[in-house]
Amino acid sequence: MIVAAFYRFLGLENLEALRSRLEGLAAGLGLKGTVLLAEEGINGGLRGAREALDAFMAALCEDRRFAGMPVRLSTAAPGNPVFNRLKVRIKPEIVSFGRPEVDPLKATGQRVGAAGWNALLDRPEVQVVDVRNAYETAIGGFPGALDPDTERFRDFPAFVEEALNPEAHPEVALYCTGGIRCEKASAYLLDRGFETVHQLDGGILNYLASVPAQESRWRGDCFVFDQRVAVDGQLRQGRHRQCFAGR
Repeated sequence: MIVAAFYRFLGLENLEALRSRLEGLAAGLGLKGTVLLAEEGINGGLRGAREALDAFMAALCEDRRFAGMPVRLSTAAPGNPVFNRLKVRIKPEIVSFGRPEVDPLKATGQRVGAAGWNALLDRPEVQVVDVRNAYETAIGGFPGALDPDTERFRDFPAFVEEALNPEAHPEVALYCTGGIRCEKASAYLLDRGFETVHQLDGGILNYLASVPAQESRWRGDCFVFDQRVAVDGQLRQGRHRQCFAGR
């Protein structure tokens, strides 16, 4: 079973018509997962056979607004459904940040590809920041990164106010799971006057897919928001389990 993750910030209109079309398309292909739509863009995670996922993305990208949208692929262990049902929903945000004034379409950080990320990690003047939450950072990360220890992404601005400032940290590098949170986090830092902000393009998932294992700086597993709980350094389902009654 293949899992596809994708997002794009762009101005969307006629959300209900788009929601209905994508729901019908995904259901017809037997896909399960979640697609979020908002005026600011699209954010999705779907699982299914590779041929069905390819057909869904091909149909979606016939709309030129989504043409060329990157898709991150990973796998699940046999027997793991990953998602139990299909949900295509309209939301105020495609990733909840709670700061409507922050607009990734205006300005975001400088994108650093997986190949250049290791070189950035080696520069002592760059403050590397993990944009994920505490339950995610607890099972894996890039050694030496600053951990905000947040419970939710909406807490990130409060962390910035307490732990970062443009004078002491003129150059900052951000990373997250698939890149989407870094879009808003980097836009927020730029609004706050930080001079140079980098972001890992495509996030951890793209890094693990692109960097040879012997060159990878990643340690541990990467938390994912589905029934796999985490993937390892080769993007296979990890060893972690989650108690859903506790969250």
